[in-house]
Amino acid sequence: MTWFAAVARLRARREAGVLVTVATVRGHAPRDPGAKLVVGRSETWGSIGGGNVEAVTIDRARELIAASAAGPELMDFALNDKVTNRHGVQCCGGTVSVLLEPLPVVRAVAIFGVGHVGMELARVLARQDLDLHLIDSRSDLLTEERLAVLGDAVAGVHVHHTPLLPEEVLEQLPRGTHILIMTHDHAEDAALCDAALRTAHLGSIGLIGSAAKWRRFRKRLLTEGGHDEAALDRIKTPIGLADITGKDPATIAVSVAADLLLAFEAEGVDEGARR
Repeated sequence: MTWFAAVARLRARREAGVLVTVATVRGHAPRDPGAKLVVGRSETWGSIGGGNVEAVTIDRARELIAASAAGPELMDFALNDKVTNRHGVQCCGGTVSVLLEPLPVVRAVAIFGVGHVGMELARVLARQDLDLHLIDSRSDLLTEERLAVLGDAVAGVHVHHTPLLPEEVLEQLPRGTHILIMTHDHAEDAALCDAALRTAHLGSIGLIGSAAKWRRFRKRLLTEGGHDEAALDRIKTPIGLADITGKDPATIAVSVAADLLLAFEAEGVDEGARR
């Protein structure tokens, strides 16, 4: 398997990994610069030459995976019999520098409702390295022609047509998916809020709409839904940056995307503090 196919496999499985590249070589070494190895939690693909260099690199790569490290790292190796090695002697005579680049599990975002705002938001988020799920009960909003503007997306775009119960998609979404609810139907929005609160593996939940809309939803979720105040605090509404007050779809989309990206950065800071 090629290294880029291995990276794609890890991404599809939503598993973290590390891409290892021989960066520089001086003198004799088992592999030339550019040789690559992909390291997962329990598998590897490719090779940077075997022996102590590869074994130590794999050990370090798995330490980076366990620590959820985000930054790249360089490791230097001297290939001679005077160096004490963890995994045996390599005495090719040269020196090798190896670059380790963590491949974190990409974030996932689900947009429920791909109308005017949802489509503009999809166009913005499609430029980010994430898995983007687009869900709508209206098939005419999910045609290839309408979604063609996402053809060069950086994101992995996944389309779900749910003619009856959009909330059924929630269970299928990856762990930690951030939910944005903005359908054309307030009843659909309310059902999605209720179902999202009952789906434990999700990330944040955002709801588009006015304060009056949220008051109605809040009362219904407390009484009919049986949710408590702590559960309702999981739902952020309104979504977007408060200082951006424009109401046209593109402006709202930029505001919501910026707010979400700020939340992603805060998550990264929190994870770093925990480590």
